[in-house]
Amino acid sequence: MEPKVMILLGSASDFTIAEKAINVLETMEIPYDLRVASAHRTHQKVMRIVEESTKNGVEVFMGIAGLSAHLPGIIAANTHKPVVAVPVEVKLGGLDAMFASVQMPLGAPVATVGIDRGENGAILASQIIGINNRKVRENLSAMRRDFFFKVDKDEEKLEDKLKGSYYTKTSFKHVNTENTNYEIHKLDSNEISNSDHLNPCDVAVIAGSYSDIKVAKKTTIFLDKMNISYDSLIVSPIRNPVKFEDFMEKMRDVKLFIAISGLSAHVTGAVVAYTEKPVIGVPCNIKLGGLDALLSMVDMPPGVPVATMGIDSGGNAALFAAELLGIGSERLKDNFLNFKDSICKTGKF
Repeated sequence: MEPKVMILLGSASDFTIAEKAINVLETMEIPYDLRVASAHRTHQKVMRIVEESTKNGVEVFMGIAGLSAHLPGIIAANTHKPVVAVPVEVKLGGLDAMFASVQMPLGAPVATVGIDRGENGAILASQIIGINNRKVRENLSAMRRDFFFKVDKDEEKLEDKLKGSYYTKTSFKHVNTENTNYEIHKLDSNEISNSDHLNPCDVAVIAGSYSDIKVAKKTTIFLDKMNISYDSLIVSPIRNPVKFEDFMEKMRDVKLFIAISGLSAHVTGAVVAYTEKPVIGVPCNIKLGGLDALLSMVDMPPGVPVATMGIDSGGNAALFAAELLGIGSERLKDNFLNFKDSICKTGKF
């Protein structure tokens, strides 16, 4: 049984975070391996592990590291497989590790999850593998239902503590989680859409506002250049929740989502609420240098990870999408590698 996920730790002290990931991968029944290798102290070891693991069929790498946290970036430099970064809190609340992981240059995308969120890193890795593995998708659905029941039980525990004279309990329609389907189907859009594809597209691109259009267009230009089919829409889940929900409901057959938003960046959170498929988030620089959007995207609660890219990094979002799709398609993998090679050689696209 060959591992499908390779976990690299920058230090043995990061193992407590790795344990969270291991528990998820065991539940998902995904084979994995784990190694300790420092990007700075054992650079050659990292390169050897990554290159050999890529050849041997590893589909997703996880880099778990604190401090300057260059480990995920070094992994990305040596593989065409997707890399998930889990920044670890050692100093500065983990912000140093998070920024080092997420702010990658064009051509080397790294999907960053929240600080110390080993479980979300593994869930994201499972979502990626689940694109081409039905059993993993079923396991993800079961985990999603477990999270639903946990919230329900937490609410029940609070009832005994509600002793106020004016507390009035109301009843709401029961949600049947057995029939709940968080996965989603395709809708043609006239906004910034590639509508030449009659078959279900691979990617849904959602921008939260026209102020995000520049980043969204760069994303779709990259998808076009790699011949990846997509559909896209500008819609806010806050200003137009009905239109947003309708689009999500109709996007059932896509393989992954790219959500682009500035400010409070509710778009990514709204998308992950509707789907178990991978969600790539691109924060936009509208206010505060984009830090508000970045922190809103990356710091998701357990169970609902967002594969967060750097601020305004629409190009890397498209490249990461290509890495995911390339796992199950030699054609898309070759398109991605050729395009990435041209970027690295010329510095242009």
